[in-house]
Amino acid sequence: MKIFVDTANVNDIRRMAEYGILDGATTNPSLIAKEGKKLSDVIEEICGIVDGPISAEVMSEYHQGMIEEAKELAKIHKNVVIKIPMCEEGIKAVSRLSKEGIKTNVTLIFSANQALIAAKAGATYVSPFLGRVDDIGYDGISLIYDIREIYDNFNITTEIISASIRHPMHVQEVAKAGSDIATIPPAVIEKMFKHPLTDLGIEKFMQDAKK
Repeated sequence: MKIFVDTANVNDIRRMAEYGILDGATTNPSLIAKEGKKLSDVIEEICGIVDGPISAEVMSEYHQGMIEEAKELAKIHKNVVIKIPMCEEGIKAVSRLSKEGIKTNVTLIFSANQALIAAKAGATYVSPFLGRVDDIGYDGISLIYDIREIYDNFNITTEIISASIRHPMHVQEVAKAGSDIATIPPAVIEKMFKHPLTDLGIEKFMQDAKK
C-alpha cells in the first residue's frame, strides 16, 4: 500500500519526506487556508519535495469552471492530480478531464455507489473518507472493503485513497482491506513508528551496550 501525507504544511512534508516512505501528498482547501499562502505556490513547493502524485483541489461550483481551474493547476507540475468533489458537476468535469489525459482524484466519497460513479467517469483516484463515516456511527473500514470488492469484480483500475485517517489502526485496517493508498496526517505517521516494547527494547540494548 502506498503512503501519502495529508497536509499542506511544507515543513511537515519535508520532515516526513526524510523518512523515505512517501509516495505522494494530498491537500484540500482547509489545509491550504491554514498556511496562508496561494494554492499554486503551496502545490509547487510540495512538488519540489515529494516525487509522486500531489492532489490540488478545485473551488468552482460548476463543471466548466472546474475544468478551467484544473487545466491551470495541471500546468504547475506533471505530478499534479486534480481533486474534484463528488457531485453531479464534479463528475461532468472528471469525465471531460479524463478524456484529455488530466488525472483526477474524486474526493468526499462516502458510499460505494459514489466510488463506482467516479470510476465510470474515468477518475484516476477516489478518496473515501472513512474517519467521517465512523463519526456518524457507521463503519468506515467496511466502506473500503465494499469499494475494493466492486473494483475487483470488474477490473476497475481507479485507485482507492483511504482518507480521513484518524489513528494508526485505521492505516492497518485499510491495508488489510486492500486500499491502494492511505493518505495520512503527519502526526499519525509519527505514531506508526511507536510501540512500547520497541522503546523498552532499545533502552535495554543501550544499557547493555554501555556495559
